[in-house]
Amino acid sequence: MTQQQSIKKSNSSNLSSFAKLFLYGKKLVAGTSAISEGFYLVYRHQLYKDPNNPHNTRYVQHFCRRLCDVFNMDLQIHGEMPREPALWVSNHISWLDIAVLGSGARVFFLAKAEIEKWPIFGKLAKGGGTLFINRGSGDSVRIREQITDFLSKDIPVLFFPEATTTDGSKVKKVHGRILGAAIEANKPVQVCVICYVNKKGQLDTVVPFIGDATFVDHVQAVLEMPKVTAHLKTFPAIATEGHTVETLTKLVQDTMQQGLEDLQKEVLVQQ
Repeated sequence: MTQQQSIKKSNSSNLSSFAKLFLYGKKLVAGTSAISEGFYLVYRHQLYKDPNNPHNTRYVQHFCRRLCDVFNMDLQIHGEMPREPALWVSNHISWLDIAVLGSGARVFFLAKAEIEKWPIFGKLAKGGGTLFINRGSGDSVRIREQITDFLSKDIPVLFFPEATTTDGSKVKKVHGRILGAAIEANKPVQVCVICYVNKKGQLDTVVPFIGDATFVDHVQAVLEMPKVTAHLKTFPAIATEGHTVETLTKLVQDTMQQGLEDLQKEVLVQQ
């Protein structure tokens, strides 16, 4: 079943109107509670005064775990979750990746500068230490400089080097220009991979945010989907000393692809 078919099936599920009303009401209450708790953490602990203090990542982690509960996802971690400052990279499947990665890893995320101006979510993201970067035509050098600055201050940063989402079956081409920030800051690259598995032990086809699905349709499908397990696996950090951007990019590509294949063999039901 394709991802588009999964969303259509979910949106035309067998849930009665009353059941859907109850489900959405329950999710609305849970989501509002999670967001309210997020703001409480920001202001109770005055995170806004020093939003990128690495110590604050524990509050980000708590908030992301609440989001996983809202979206009916269990998290299973494979391997150790390092605490050393590093440039984290992961495969990218869905907007849900943020909740999963933030639940497992103590990191800050990158976001477009425009998000900082969004009502409610912009303020929450800023208070939670999201690192806003200015994107524009030919601005990749500036972005790398910003990330280098973050890493030099021991701020752990995560980005998605595929620069797009996938169905989760494989890793697309890694764009390694930003990896140069780790080389310049003399910080390691921490590779991790995600695999979403449904109740049948197969790759979930609802979670991936790909194709022509609108964000609203996808959120609806996610809210109605059965419980999914998000598997998150880490690998030994890659020291950047002696690497060029090209050699580091190839190593990250190979590590991510092999790591995802190994994780899938471990968690998927073989057919």
